[in-house]
Amino acid sequence: MDYVSALLPPVVMAVFFIGVIRVIVKTQGGANKAKEDAAVDAALARAESAPGPAAAPPKAEA
Repeated sequence: MDYVSALLPPVVMAVFFIGVIRVIVKTQGGANKAKEDAAVDAALARAESAPGPAAAPPKAEA
């Protein structure tokens, strides 16, 4: 019966993991999908249009 106690935790974790993935996949989209997509597109546009950090001059070695 040692094999049952050794295999039970991974099997239980796998079942719950599959359940979590199914819930995540099923809840994608829906009524707020367009609003969420627009928010992500706006954030990406802001990130692309924002100026990057200025290049620092190289440090002189003493």
